[in-house]
Amino acid sequence: MIRHSMMRGLALACALLALTSCKKSNTAADADSQDGNGIRLLDKGQRPRAALRYNIPAGTTTSSTTTFRVATLATSGDTAALSVLPGLRLDIVSGPAELTDRGVKFPVDVVKSEALVPEDFDEKMAELLRSSAAIVDEVGGWVEVDDRGRLLAGELNERTKRSDVPVRLLRMIVNTRQTLTRVLLPAEPVGLGARWESRQEIKAYGFTVQQVNTYTLVDRAGAEAMLNVTVQQLALPQSIDFPEEGIEISVESMTGQANGQIILKLDALESDASATGAGEDRIIVKTAQGTETVNVQDEFEIQVANTSALPGD
Repeated sequence: MIRHSMMRGLALACALLALTSCKKSNTAADADSQDGNGIRLLDKGQRPRAALRYNIPAGTTTSSTTTFRVATLATSGDTAALSVLPGLRLDIVSGPAELTDRGVKFPVDVVKSEALVPEDFDEKMAELLRSSAAIVDEVGGWVEVDDRGRLLAGELNERTKRSDVPVRLLRMIVNTRQTLTRVLLPAEPVGLGARWESRQEIKAYGFTVQQVNTYTLVDRAGAEAMLNVTVQQLALPQSIDFPEEGIEISVESMTGQANGQIILKLDALESDASATGAGEDRIIVKTAQGTETVNVQDEFEIQVANTSALPGD
């Protein structure tokens, strides 16, 4: 899942200091950058044991709906800013699947993106949120993965590469999919109670965040497996400079944790999942006018519903 507090923390730090802009990544490709996909088996689990492998029939198309919600509290000195965002819902279609000699290749497209705005919400802000959500319509690309869920190749479509598509939202979509709906599977046979972890490095806005996903096999029946997941994120102290704006932003501490459950569908292109979590950051912003320390706390919720898994004829 995406590191909400990092993105929100930077934005709120800028807002609290009345700065006009924070420099962003210039390309949507930054949302696709990760280092490694290492998987480590911690416990093989009970006997009997069997290999967990994806087996996607040719022509399979899977539709899913992903909903994000986040609440953020940023404090700086005597100033506090609370942000409770309405939900964002993405309707995503993956497929049709094409079998390759290495695994399976398929497109992934956001067919509809909308802000879930409450009826009593400020109308001007509501319209802004709706317009912002609409920018993500039709973003996507294609990926090729093997039977353990490891990414072999992929490319974003031209719509996604447009400069007005929010990189932070693309990262949220990519990370949610890789963490919750297409789990990396261990090489060894496993049984109930098995535990394994996957590690990844997330890069965004110049900061590097280490993420560790730990999965526990709770149950298995046919092509479905129930998993519990714990996600931990940590950023070591680091700084980035924005010379044009005269800003230096430093991370003193940045941590996050989430817990969730996954109904992994080994014969579909997406799975059912839900997770809730919280993060806490301490960010220092330096300008010519002085130094400001911003503390950011957030809570978030992600739900993914697999609405169809239809093998081709």
